[in-house]
Amino acid sequence: MSSGSVVTRFAPSPTGYLHLGNARTALLNFLAARKAGGRFILRVEDTDEARSTEAFMHSLFGDLRWLGLDWDEGPDIGGPHGAYRQAERGAIYEEWLGKLAAADLTYPCFCTPAELAISRKQQLASGKPPRYAGTCRALSAAERAERLARGQAAALRFRVPAGRTVAFDDIVHGEQRFQTDGIGDFIIRRTDGSTAFFFSNALDDALMGVNLVLRGDDHMTNTPRQILILEALDLPIPRYAHVALLLGMDGAPLSKRHGALSLHDLRERGYLPEAVCNHLVRLGHTCVTDGWLDREAMLKDFDLQRLGRAAAKFDEAQLRHWQKEGVAQLSREAFRAWTAAQLPQGIDEERLASFLEAVRPNVEFPDDVARWAQVVFGTELEIAPEARAAIREAGTSFFACAREVFARGGADFKQIVREVGRACGEKGPALFMPLRAALTGATHGPELAPLLALIASDEVSRRLDRAEQIAK
Repeated sequence: MSSGSVVTRFAPSPTGYLHLGNARTALLNFLAARKAGGRFILRVEDTDEARSTEAFMHSLFGDLRWLGLDWDEGPDIGGPHGAYRQAERGAIYEEWLGKLAAADLTYPCFCTPAELAISRKQQLASGKPPRYAGTCRALSAAERAERLARGQAAALRFRVPAGRTVAFDDIVHGEQRFQTDGIGDFIIRRTDGSTAFFFSNALDDALMGVNLVLRGDDHMTNTPRQILILEALDLPIPRYAHVALLLGMDGAPLSKRHGALSLHDLRERGYLPEAVCNHLVRLGHTCVTDGWLDREAMLKDFDLQRLGRAAAKFDEAQLRHWQKEGVAQLSREAFRAWTAAQLPQGIDEERLASFLEAVRPNVEFPDDVARWAQVVFGTELEIAPEARAAIREAGTSFFACAREVFARGGADFKQIVREVGRACGEKGPALFMPLRAALTGATHGPELAPLLALIASDEVSRRLDRAEQIAK
C-alpha cells in the first residue's frame, strides 16, 4: 500500500468495558493508519441486542479518547460511509444478502441447535473435523417453501464451493492456505434475522474502504470464509495482519485472576494513558526504542513488519514500570493536576509545592500522594508492622534521646540527625531506620529531610513520644 492509502478500523462490540486485548488492537490500528497518513475508522458492531448497551458504547468512546486515540469516521462524528453502527445497517445487509441469493449462493437452514450438536459429536467420534454436514443444502425449493410456510425458524447459510483453496498473504504469518472442503457451509444470517460476523464484518470493511484488517490471530480461521463472501460479491479483499493474542504471564488467556483487564479498571486505579500505551505497543510488536515513547516517537517506531507471531503476555509489573516512567515525564503542572483530588485543603501553595517535590519520586498513583499527605499534614499516623518492629528494636532510650535533640531545634535535619547519632551512639541504618519509622510510620519512602521540614515541630515531638511508648 502506498503512503496515505492505508485505511484501518477498530470494530468493538459494546457488551462490556474495553478489554486490554481490544485496547491493544485499537492502538495498533490507530498507529498503522496514522503512520501512513491514512484513515482510522471506528465502527460499533452492536448486532447482539441482548448484551449491547448505549452505556457501554459511550464508555468505549471515552476509553479510546482517554488512551489518546481519535478517529476520522465513526458513530459519534459521522462520515461518508455511515451508518457506523451495525444495528443501523440492516437495509444495507439485506441488499447484499439479496445479491448472494440471486446467485444461488445461500440457502435456508432449518437445523436446530440440538441437531447440530449431535452432528458435531458424531463427526468428532469418527475422527472428522466438525463442520456443517450440509443437511439442508439439498432441500428442494418446494421443501423449503413448505417449511417456511409452517413458520419453521431458518438461518441462512452461505454455499461454500467445493474443491477450492483459499490463500492469502498475512503480514504477520506469511502465506496461509485453507481448503474449502474443510470449512463447511456457514451461517451468515441467524434465525432471529441478525447477520453473523462472517458476513457483516467483511461487508462493512469492503464498503467502508478498509484495506488493512489488523486483528487477533483467533480470527485467522474466519478469514477464508470472509474472503469467499467478498469474492462472491465482487468486493475488494483487504490485506490481513493477525497479531498474537494477549495472554497472562502464566501463558493462560487473560482472566480476572491476572488483575486489571479493562481500561476502565486501569483508569479507576490511576494509571496514566501514556503509560498504558507504552506497555500495549510492546505487546505483540517489537519496538526499536527501549525507553519512553511519546506519541510522535511511537508513530516513528511502529512498523507492521515487526508485529510478532509469538503469544504476547500482559505483565502488570511491566505496566507499573511504564507508569513510573510516565509519572517522571509529567511536568510540574501536569503532576499537580493529576494529584489535585488527593491534596489536602487549606495548605499554602509554597508548602504544597515543596510537598509534591519531596514525594514525587515515590508516587506511582494519585492515592500515594494522599498517603504521604496524611504523613506530612495529618495527626493520625498509621504505623506499619515493619515500622513497629524497627521502633521496638531501637528501644526507649533511643527515642528519649532523639526527642531531646529535636526539641532543641535550630539546625537543619542532617545536623539534628548527626547529633542524635552522637548522643545515642548509633549510625547508619540503626540511626535512620527507627527515626523514619517513628516519624513517617514506614521503613521506606521519600527522602526524610524535606518531609520533616514540612511537619510541625510539635507533631514531630508527639510522634517521638508515641515511638517511645511503642518501644517499651
